[in-house]
Amino acid sequence: MIIAVDILSGEKPADVLIRGAIDATKEKDISVILIGNSAIIEEKLKKFVYNKKKVEVVHTDEFIGMDEIPTKAIKEKPRSSVIIAAELVKSGKADAFVSPGNTGASLTAAYIKFGRLKGVSRPAILAHIPKGKDSFTALLDVGANIESKPINLVQFAVMGEVYAETVWGIKKPKIGLLSNGSEESKGTEITRKSYKILKRLPLNFVGYIEGRDIFTENVDVAVCDGFVGNILLKGIEGIGKLIFSFFKEEIRKYPFSQLGALLMSGTFKTIRKKVDYAEYGGAPLIGLNKPCIISHGSASSKEIYNAIKVAARIVNYKLNKNIVARLREYDVTKFNWFNWERFF
Repeated sequence: MIIAVDILSGEKPADVLIRGAIDATKEKDISVILIGNSAIIEEKLKKFVYNKKKVEVVHTDEFIGMDEIPTKAIKEKPRSSVIIAAELVKSGKADAFVSPGNTGASLTAAYIKFGRLKGVSRPAILAHIPKGKDSFTALLDVGANIESKPINLVQFAVMGEVYAETVWGIKKPKIGLLSNGSEESKGTEITRKSYKILKRLPLNFVGYIEGRDIFTENVDVAVCDGFVGNILLKGIEGIGKLIFSFFKEEIRKYPFSQLGALLMSGTFKTIRKKVDYAEYGGAPLIGLNKPCIISHGSASSKEIYNAIKVAARIVNYKLNKNIVARLREYDVTKFNWFNWERFF
């Protein structure tokens, strides 16, 4: 399993991202290709003990910044690190790629180089949302598509179902459509049309769900457009940080609170680990012919390590093959969209 890693695009120093990649090579059957300034990478690699047969370096000095327009930057920077990562996967030299850079650039590069899976109208970014009992909700889309049509939301639901089954091993995962209420009359015109279609498919569709349901066992896959999903995801991350800042503020006020915090330090570490997005390795871009994992711009070594592991699991479990088969089984490819008008 060879994973291409964009070392140049992230906000953290190169040695932070390299550490995550090197840690991943300690896993069985995972090798990496590090893409960035070869002189810097080779110098940083001297700090680590690793199997040199499992690490390759590809040189480039070009990268796409966070504030650049993806489509324009990709045309102007054909040797940027994210483009090279996508090309390595397209050529078969790598099985997937991971980038902590500009999300739009990663999406555009992957889309141009790989293309969509057969029958998929649009790809989606899937986020792992932690909930109780060491489990997750798959939230999609969280940013690949600002606006979506019913066919897109329906296909997101199917791809989410396959992901939960294939990668997490959940049988008949519960699928929910995010809305402003659980009643069938709620939602927008797009969500109401999507609801009618989803009810007629052999999914374990639980209907509309509200934001709070994402953190419960009521649902395993939550579906929405990328505008709503991205706002929700950023809000979740912000609330997590806010709660821990409240804890610290209150603990500092009283001596007995500090003693209690010391006694509960192990518990606090466990909770922090559960809500730390670095534990889940970024978000898979699903619906394309090859896997791509989009990490945060501020990705730590731990996040890069976990992103590589997620990419390897997606390849090992043949997620794409299963998505294509399920879309065909449910007859929800882009070519059959006009047949669904009878539902409305």
